[in-house]
Amino acid sequence: MASTKKNFLSFWLFGKSAAGLSGGKKALFHLWNWLLPILAAAGTGLASLTLAYGRYERAVFNGYFSRPLIALLNLLPVIALFLILYSAIGRSWIAHLAASLLVLGLSAADYFMLLFRDDTLLFADIMDAATAMGVVGNYNLAVDRRLLVCILYLVISTVFLALFVRGKPRWPVRLSVGVLVLLFCAFPLRKTYLSNSIYEQKTQNFDHVNRWSATQAYLSRGFLYPFLHSVGEAFPTAPDGYSSEAAKSLLAPYADADIPEGQKVNVVTLMLEAFSDMSYWNIPGLSEEVYASYHALEAESVSGKLMDNIFAGGTTNTERCFLTGSGILDNYRKNVNSYVWYFRSQGYKTGGSHPCYNWFYNRRNVNSYLGFEDYYFLEDHYDAVSGGGIAFDNTFFPELTRLCLEDFKNGPSFSFNLSYQGHGPYDLETLWFGEWVDRLDYSETSWMIMNNYFGSVKDTSDRLAEMVDAFRDCGEPVVLVVFGDHKPWFGDANSVYHELGINMNTGTEEGFYNYYGTRWLIWANDEAKEALGNDFVGEGPALSPSFLMDYLFRLCGWKGSAWMQYTDTVMRALPVLTSNGFYVSWDGVFTTDPTPEQAKIISDFRIADFWYRRHFLYEDLTK
Repeated sequence: MASTKKNFLSFWLFGKSAAGLSGGKKALFHLWNWLLPILAAAGTGLASLTLAYGRYERAVFNGYFSRPLIALLNLLPVIALFLILYSAIGRSWIAHLAASLLVLGLSAADYFMLLFRDDTLLFADIMDAATAMGVVGNYNLAVDRRLLVCILYLVISTVFLALFVRGKPRWPVRLSVGVLVLLFCAFPLRKTYLSNSIYEQKTQNFDHVNRWSATQAYLSRGFLYPFLHSVGEAFPTAPDGYSSEAAKSLLAPYADADIPEGQKVNVVTLMLEAFSDMSYWNIPGLSEEVYASYHALEAESVSGKLMDNIFAGGTTNTERCFLTGSGILDNYRKNVNSYVWYFRSQGYKTGGSHPCYNWFYNRRNVNSYLGFEDYYFLEDHYDAVSGGGIAFDNTFFPELTRLCLEDFKNGPSFSFNLSYQGHGPYDLETLWFGEWVDRLDYSETSWMIMNNYFGSVKDTSDRLAEMVDAFRDCGEPVVLVVFGDHKPWFGDANSVYHELGINMNTGTEEGFYNYYGTRWLIWANDEAKEALGNDFVGEGPALSPSFLMDYLFRLCGWKGSAWMQYTDTVMRALPVLTSNGFYVSWDGVFTTDPTPEQAKIISDFRIADFWYRRHFLYEDLTK
């Protein structure tokens, strides 16, 4: 009897296989040698989650388990990886160590990125290891308590498996398990992790983070799950007909052209949050004073319609299309071609301001990839200027004017700036800027929203006029570009638009302009007009954000970068080329069904754009 027990324990703990065991003993053998390693792998998944929330509050970690799907989607990859390795190797401790080193190594990398840069690790970062190592090299990587706990767990769990779970399941069993896991990963698991609907709708965990922060939205779902979801972003689909050779042939005729020394005027660009001229709708009861300052500025500028790709949100689409000249945005993880880099190549100082948080849309990191040398945010500048908190336009515009005037003394400079004041939703209980819309028969909610929005617009317009007056008299050549990023939020389900009877049906031409349209203007002071030989007055075409910088260069008489020279040929055919399938020709014809000639232009632009976004051309400026 004692011999039998000894035999069983020998197989149970140290045996090579279940051969010679029968019945319940064989079942216990498999339970011990499969269940314990799987639990150890799950423990590695839990260790990864302890690192996933970085420097944010622990309540984020607790949220992973109040939404069990998030926890499950973070644990399953570790278990699946372990099972695949275990099936191939047959030694639980080796498979566990290998799987855990990979998972915890990636988790630690993400953890350090959160600590040092408030950024997260995406799959695309793994594909650019040189850049990643360059980033890591700038920081002091110290092991803190959470990392130490993970290391201790890895050591203890591995040693336990090596000493007490040494059974080696037979090859046919391991093969069966391995094949089943691979099939599960290849089909249902893969589809689940790449699904945008599951990611966006079923794994929301925003109770303790800000949903508008790309970093916080990512870490709110753990680490392994969003990391694997980012695989889809790392391999964007090339447009039909794409090849590197085809793209190069489209761009081959062009080369960067220098801005003549005598024409290097200061360029200030300003994107106004949710700013839109709605006076052309003839809204009953709307005071003419709301847009008076803005219309006066348009009268001494070149201006036109800006046809955004977005509505009431998604600010960075307009912002980054304008800065890059690209029609489709990437999830920027390294230096990317932009007009900012071109300005730097021409000896311009590049910078700007945003009086809100630097983590908003990950601007702190992305702006450096776009080529900005200096950028002021709430945390490092405007918090002190405003006396604490986001700076609204009564603070933002005077401070921005002061910073620009200082830069002009050491010009030339290119400055890109974003306001915040117009950001919705708008207060439903307090009038922040007074009454600018008559009561009439509007619902209380609509009346409050309109007054707070239009009051903000008037305040912004008046502050803008003050800035222009300062530039008018500064004695340095200045060109100012102003545009709105998108139409404002006007009540849940667009309730105010509906109450006003505005056609927002994008299937119609009128609805398209109403839904996506804002305004742009380009103003120049006398010194800039003289230097550039242009009076900068008149009506310009409707433009996509991708082409606004191009049109500025045309007004200035500059050829610009090679990319801009190519896109100029596109703009002259289709100045409105949206990502939503809407197009407007140079002569103002709206269409959703482009002609064969227009279709070829669109196709070529997509091909060239795909290449341009993947081949950084200003490497010399980064050395």
